[in-house]
Amino acid sequence: MITELNQRSREIFRLIVDAYVATGEPVGSRTISRRLGMALSPATIRNVMADLEEQGLLYAPHTSAGRIPTEAGLRLFVNGLLEIGSLSEDERGSIEAKCASSGRSLQDVLGEASTLLSGLSHCAGLVVAPKTDRPLKHIEFVSLAPGRALVVLVNEDGLVENRVIEVPVGVPAATLQMVSNFLSAKLVGRTLDEARQAVLREIEDQKTELDELSQRVVSAGLATWAGSGGQNSGQLIVRGQAKLLEDVTALSDLERVRALFEALETKETMLRLLDATGKGDGVQIFIGAENVLFGHSGCSLIISPFQNSREQVIGAIGVIGPTRINYARIIPLVDYTAKVISRLVG
Repeated sequence: MITELNQRSREIFRLIVDAYVATGEPVGSRTISRRLGMALSPATIRNVMADLEEQGLLYAPHTSAGRIPTEAGLRLFVNGLLEIGSLSEDERGSIEAKCASSGRSLQDVLGEASTLLSGLSHCAGLVVAPKTDRPLKHIEFVSLAPGRALVVLVNEDGLVENRVIEVPVGVPAATLQMVSNFLSAKLVGRTLDEARQAVLREIEDQKTELDELSQRVVSAGLATWAGSGGQNSGQLIVRGQAKLLEDVTALSDLERVRALFEALETKETMLRLLDATGKGDGVQIFIGAENVLFGHSGCSLIISPFQNSREQVIGAIGVIGPTRINYARIIPLVDYTAKVISRLVG
């Protein structure tokens, strides 16, 4: 449709969207007249705005002369008129530093990345964490304190997961080492669920030489990793939810926002997000009701997948904000962060 607009209409439409993104308020012809580089009267501009409204790109939220872009108009703007900005060296450095994995689990890194995106974008940051059903490569138990141990597990993709579990008080370091050796020798190459079931079968059948104390450690550790019911469909990390509530002009219906967060907590949503990001290359943009996840919520989602070394999509990272989100700034933020995460998990 963008080719159907003449140069004057495109420029007026671009200025309306820019002003709306900046203020969240309806834009009038006098505002456009002051910003326009060509000599046009407010009356001429109003005629162009009326044409744009007739094409479904603008609408008047109330009886004033001001107009704001429709979701279809925002989509047209993103696809055909948006000039995407670039990140500064400081911003790139900040993203790389925050996502550095030294001494931290992938879970912590992704949480930090989500918080970082929330802060940089002034919206809510979102991460769909990788699924945990990949075969294991390394498992180790490390004593932390009486009754507590750290479980370090590395899967075949190189993803590192650290979990703190409860163990019987007084368990000796030798027993933890025995457990680590047992799992490394018998269970590497199996998924978490397969590992848990295999250990439980061996324990039940008394085919293992581990003593009772070791059995309790193995059972507790693998049960913790596998999660309740063995549902390893990944998890969702959301940071900065309160930022969505700051924009009262775009998100006046708080009940819809609460419903959005309820939807974000479901595994079905996570699977849809991964499915949506996996179908396209790079950053994906969903505006308002065009996305089944956030239909009628007044929100836009900018999200990009991250991949493992085999170029398989294993997660996604992005930003949720009002439909008047600063697309030009946030698209490169999301894109670069996803690339940094991909390097990390590769």
